[in-house]
Amino acid sequence: MVVQQQVMRDAGVRIADRAEAEGYVAKVCFKTGPPGRVGIELEWTTHHLDDPARPVDPGALGSALGEHAPRSLVPDSPQTPLPHGGRVTLEPGGQVEISTETSDSLAGLLDATTADLWQLTGLLDHAGLALDGRGCDAHRRPDRILDTPRYATMERVFDRFGPYGRQWMCGTASVQVCLDVGLPERVAPRWRALHAVGPALVAAFANSSRHAGVDTGWASARMRACLAADPMRNGPPADDADPVAAWARRALDTPLLCVRRDGSWEAPPGVTFADWIGGAIPPGPTYADLDYHLSTLFPPVRARGYFEVRYLDMQSGTDWVAPVAVLVALFAREETVDAAAALAAPAAGRWVQAARHGLADPAIAAVTPPLLDLACSALDHTDLPPATAEAVRDVVARRLREGGVR
Repeated sequence: MVVQQQVMRDAGVRIADRAEAEGYVAKVCFKTGPPGRVGIELEWTTHHLDDPARPVDPGALGSALGEHAPRSLVPDSPQTPLPHGGRVTLEPGGQVEISTETSDSLAGLLDATTADLWQLTGLLDHAGLALDGRGCDAHRRPDRILDTPRYATMERVFDRFGPYGRQWMCGTASVQVCLDVGLPERVAPRWRALHAVGPALVAAFANSSRHAGVDTGWASARMRACLAADPMRNGPPADDADPVAAWARRALDTPLLCVRRDGSWEAPPGVTFADWIGGAIPPGPTYADLDYHLSTLFPPVRARGYFEVRYLDMQSGTDWVAPVAVLVALFAREETVDAAAALAAPAAGRWVQAARHGLADPAIAAVTPPLLDLACSALDHTDLPPATAEAVRDVVARRLREGGVR
């Protein structure tokens, strides 16, 4: 089946109808099997050491990254992975990202990622640049430095909804955790649980109250910007008995962000992928076009063959290890998944309240301590060494004492 899907993409096969497209989405976005592997994507805003408010020069950043620079910044770069396999990519405002390979060892993944981060930090430090461990750029207004058709079109689309799209694109940074979909009968419970625990974890690890030198009054201004950038594209899903079918419908009913072509990538406002299949834009879309469209959906959890959890703020220093370990521990065993969902249920859906008030929201404050207690106990179901597990528990305890707001 995987080979057949790849052939369809490579051959430029056009999609016959909506039902065919929805069936394809369900297959490629929810690849079932025994869970056990995890991947990480870490983002940081980037700043000059001597003046964090000064815009980062793309040339200086490309020189600092050297052979690891992505081609979106240095077109002829070899894009060499970091020594332990992490790939360096950039977000539109120059946020630097490490994307790891997946691993069946959480301890090994954390060790490799930490080593790659030290390598990356050293390269940037040598050029007078530094990574900032917060979810929002606390020093400067958002400014796009990557000039690509995708990002230029994305900026114009988000501008229709207000100022938050540019802030989210160019001035925020997150911790993203990639988890297996699981066995067929567990897909729906795992999907619902990831969303149920989301508001509590957003609040517990909120770390983006300041933006461009101003206290926003929000615990997670990053999450506010993400949700407001384009509510249909970025918002959480509605409850549904069949999340696989619901995701496929959502993908087809989401307006096009762009259409890849020579020249402008602009798509007519409001035209959905289903409309494109129906003839709104000639010629009709291919499976490669559908794959690309799926990459332009940015909800709190994105189905990509695995579950990409996108709702966590970047953390200071090495504290990013804590939310990664918490999520992996909660989803290491199916009984823990179900227990976590039940504990978090009273605060499920409170995404805006989590972003606005953090742990000051009463419903979220009630469920978060027992949920994190469950996660800390479940660390014993991972392969983390005792010292690392204890460090995670210390971070969790500190976040609860501080109220989850920075």
